[in-house]
Amino acid sequence: MAERRVGLKDVAAAAGVSVGTVSHVLNHPERVSEGRRAAVERAIADLGFVRDESARQLRAGYSTTIGLLLLDAWNPAFAEMGRGVEDAAAKAGMTLLMSNSARDLGREDTYLRVFSEHRVAGAVVVPHDPMSQGLHQVRAGGVPVVVLDRTDRREGVVSVGVDDRLGGRLAAEHLLTLGHRRIAFAGDTTVAAPVADRRDGFLEATAGLASVEELPCGLTIDGGREVALRLLDRPPAERPTAVQCAVDVAAVGLVHELHRHGVRVPEDLSVVGYDDIPLAAELTVALTTIARPHHAMGVAAFDLLSTMIGGLEPAEPHPVFAPSLVVRGSSAPVATGQGARS
Repeated sequence: MAERRVGLKDVAAAAGVSVGTVSHVLNHPERVSEGRRAAVERAIADLGFVRDESARQLRAGYSTTIGLLLLDAWNPAFAEMGRGVEDAAAKAGMTLLMSNSARDLGREDTYLRVFSEHRVAGAVVVPHDPMSQGLHQVRAGGVPVVVLDRTDRREGVVSVGVDDRLGGRLAAEHLLTLGHRRIAFAGDTTVAAPVADRRDGFLEATAGLASVEELPCGLTIDGGREVALRLLDRPPAERPTAVQCAVDVAAVGLVHELHRHGVRVPEDLSVVGYDDIPLAAELTVALTTIARPHHAMGVAAFDLLSTMIGGLEPAEPHPVFAPSLVVRGSSAPVATGQGARS
């Protein structure tokens, strides 16, 4: 049999005061004399009393908890967005109920239902594509929602996004400036709209080149390794001279596997990532990449949500951040003899 939870009556009895006095100590300690407050605090410590915060908020008619649902918590880019939300929430005295859908639509619906059941004050969601039925239901239930890492200008939707089409162009233009003409884009555009935007920007910048290709690639370290192995199956003259990866974690796997097989980066093949995760600058060959302001995006998402929780409409419901190129050691001018043909 489960042990009975210590309640306010137990604390009151142990301290020799009324239940009302215990409640005042918990919620308005300035209203209680120092002696009685000390007696209640000792009883709380001795009994191991833990207040039922969710019940208190339910009685008061408000919640100080917000839901945060990440698409892939193992990807440092999403983790940094989450940290931005958390830092901003902590400053506002709010707490997070955080979950990870792991790019699974069923899990996304489950966690969104949990948010509703816990009566969160609002939710920040990095959604699966397309937007799940569960997300529509949460919004229909009156819970304020901010969609993070998407630009969604539909009526009633509040979102925080990045111009990833611009980011894709910046990466490709950097490689073109270095003389590369046999360029590949490695990514999976079916799993997330921002990846498709990056690919579209890449194709815009490389339009007219005959030796441009797309390489299917999972958005993981293993996905990058698999791309490397496929490239290694080709004769060197038939490989691209540069690969633009949809995410940094795939670029890390690609570079690692190439090095393992004696292919030098950037001397034999240039690699550009996307996200500028902390690891990107710490690799043996630091990764050239496209930086996104992940922490600032998370803070912006919370600020929008806070405005909505307060019953107001955001002045700018669809902020879009600009990415930037960060040049490091993994990209270099195309080498003589690599065949920089168009």
